Amino acid sequence: MANERNRVYAWEFPIRFTHWINVICIVALSVTGFYVGNPFMYAVSSKQYIMGWMRLIHFIAAYAFLMSMIIRIYWAFMGNKYACYTVWFPFSGKKLGEFFDALKFYLFLSKKPPYTVGHHALAGFTYLIVYLLFVFEIVSGFALYSVNHKGAIWQALGGWLVGIMALPIIRLYHDLVMYVLIAFTLIHVYFSWYSDSREKNGLMLSIFNGYKFITGKESDI
Repeated sequence: MANERNRVYAWEFPIRFTHWINVICIVALSVTGFYVGNPFMYAVSSKQYIMGWMRLIHFIAAYAFLMSMIIRIYWAFMGNKYACYTVWFPFSGKKLGEFFDALKFYLFLSKKPPYTVGHHALAGFTYLIVYLLFVFEIVSGFALYSVNHKGAIWQALGGWLVGIMALPIIRLYHDLVMYVLIAFTLIHVYFSWYSDSREKNGLMLSIFNGYKFITGKESDI
């Protein structure tokens, strides 16, 4: 058929799995972290364990978040070209041009979509920054946790940061980055939908089934 479109398996299972684990963890960590820092409901009985449950959920989500990041970094070396770590560093001449073309599209200065199967240069560099923020949240979180938990594992995961930064500063940055990640999530959802509506390549569905449609205009097939 003339309008038949081919499909490319862009997002392998580890990519989709870690994406949704990160979504769940960010929601859980944000809600419970906000409560731990500023409780918005209080126990009226000694049998209620609200703060305890909030802390437990926060810790479980933190460990899940850590494991998700380890898997994602591993798959950046073992996965297909769309998962490769090289997409995070768009510093070649061609990639820089793609970076600014995508930027103009998202700033509504151009109507031409990026047309890529995987991450275009702007998205790749954005994810590099986001992953660095993820790492900081993990390290700073374990730094705060290490204050009351001694041992080599806690020192390695984040306790060393206490020797570099004061605890109130670590806590402040830990909270501020949380708000940055929440803002990024909202922007990410909006622009993913916007790109999908313009490119019509199944972007939103691809994070569920891994497949994207191609039109022949993509530069990374």
